[in-house]
Amino acid sequence: LTVFRLPPYTPDLNPAEGVWAHLKKSLANLAACTTHQLAGKARTRLKKMQYRADLLDGFIAETGLNLTPP
Repeated sequence: LTVFRLPPYTPDLNPAEGVWAHLKKSLANLAACTTHQLAGKARTRLKKMQYRADLLDGFIAETGLNLTPP
């Protein structure tokens, strides 16, 4: 496990911003009746993202950061 320190808030350099943008886009046309349904769908879609290494690598690549260990 290698930990990389990122600036406190720089959306362009934060891969998590890509994750949330992708999640929001995937939930855009959802008509959930309750907050519990919405939370369940969000959890399910985040879990599916967890197993898509190519997608997660894309979020990191989008930042333009070089993440090779020193």
